[in-house]
Amino acid sequence: MNFLSFFVADAHAMAPKTQQGGGGYEGIIMLVIMFAIFYFLLIRPQSKRAKAHKELVENLSLGDDVVTAGGLHGKIAGLQESVVTVEIATGVKVKINRSSIVSGLGQGQGQ
Repeated sequence: MNFLSFFVADAHAMAPKTQQGGGGYEGIIMLVIMFAIFYFLLIRPQSKRAKAHKELVENLSLGDDVVTAGGLHGKIAGLQESVVTVEIATGVKVKINRSSIVSGLGQGQGQ
């Protein structure tokens, strides 16, 4: 027995034993289970939040009290297609993007 064949035989002997035939379904089942977990814990709640935010932004009306992404509380003084004018104090109005509204407090409930 030469030197090289000695190491090849040892390497073959140390290789992990694999099950032959018919055992490939476990991997597929695990992938399906992992996808289901990701769907129910991450994807579905995120899409629900996005849908609720879209509905909030579409249903804004004059006089609603809102909170912006920057934390400003104010009352809607003007609405345009993509811009909302928010009155944050008496006579102080700022224009922000509609998507920056993160919550609506309803008609005259906040501040």
